[in-house]
Amino acid sequence: MPDSRIERRELAETSLPLGNLTVLDLTLARAGPTCVRHLADWGARVIRIEPPSTDSEGIAGDRDGPDFQNLHRNKRMITLNLKSPEGHAAFMRLAAGADVIVENMRAAVKHRLGVAYEDVRAINPRIVYASISGFGQDGPYGRRAGVDQIAQGMGGLMSITGLPGQGPVRAGIPVADLTAGNLLALGVMVALYDRERTGVGRWVQTSLLEAQVFMLDFQATRWLMKHEVAQQAGNDHPTGIPTGVFPASDGLINIAASSARLWGRFCEAIGRPEWKAKEEWKTQKGRSDARVAINAAIAEVTRERPAAHWIELFEEAGIPCGPINTIDQVFADPQVAHLGVARPVVHPRLGRIDLVGSPITLTGYPKEIRTATPEAGQHTEEVLQEAGFSDAEIAEMRAKGAI
Repeated sequence: MPDSRIERRELAETSLPLGNLTVLDLTLARAGPTCVRHLADWGARVIRIEPPSTDSEGIAGDRDGPDFQNLHRNKRMITLNLKSPEGHAAFMRLAAGADVIVENMRAAVKHRLGVAYEDVRAINPRIVYASISGFGQDGPYGRRAGVDQIAQGMGGLMSITGLPGQGPVRAGIPVADLTAGNLLALGVMVALYDRERTGVGRWVQTSLLEAQVFMLDFQATRWLMKHEVAQQAGNDHPTGIPTGVFPASDGLINIAASSARLWGRFCEAIGRPEWKAKEEWKTQKGRSDARVAINAAIAEVTRERPAAHWIELFEEAGIPCGPINTIDQVFADPQVAHLGVARPVVHPRLGRIDLVGSPITLTGYPKEIRTATPEAGQHTEEVLQEAGFSDAEIAEMRAKGAI
């Protein structure tokens, strides 16, 4: 008799926007799993493939730890030794019926394993094959391994992060990893849309380096158009002043009043209308040149009252402002709670845990996390049976160490 839990899960997945997609997840670390997490959260039938191992820790850390649990929810997990003939044959059998494959191996590895785009396309021309690498699939650095901090450094981010003169500083989150994963998920959806039009799949690629340079955004374009090399600006906005961190009597707050309209409102709200008349402060360039003097003048006023006073005052005037929260304060914030950023799920061993939910809202669809991260190989037999393997074939594969 079919397991009613499986039936409920399949019903929940097929009712979601990506419920008709089967995704094979060959990813490691963070960038690739970030891509797959988007697809899994919106209903794709994700099969995560891991090598058989007794090691309780993977590249993402302890399987029971926050990182691994957050990256791999809403999936099924199987173990498969792609280096063995039987394991490789099983993968290709799964690939023949898949819609998407996501991987972030070094460029040469997938070719050595025989699971590259060309290998899969030969048996499934409709496959959307999605790859993240450190620096691209080819070129001078194509064979190099890459991780987030290396990309932050090579991609320019560390040179503009931190206080002036401090020296290079990494961002507090893995920006290159996360951005590459987010962009690859977008690329997958573009390729799937294209497949509806053309009937064939595509190889979708991005890299940590490309993602990091892309995220430089206006700082990159300042160089491309004007040959301006951005420097560290600390908590100040690089070009729009005043935007930065200012003292209150009980802590620190962020204030952003860089446009001419906001600057005028700000001067009135803070009780210094005469600042608007200062000739050297009338233009954005003038305020940028005088940032030290402007910031000091603002600080002399804001440190006289508590943060709540200024936040309420500036909100009434339509001036962006807000507290500077620690992460525990983030999740205590009433707006964060209202948005439902933290989402609960029940893990069979860990009990109820809270994870970071999808930041995307689609009207008519829930954002609940459907299933907790499975154990290694938890669904191996189930998935292989669905692919048509007999019990005898599965037993033989297990005896040979293929699963």
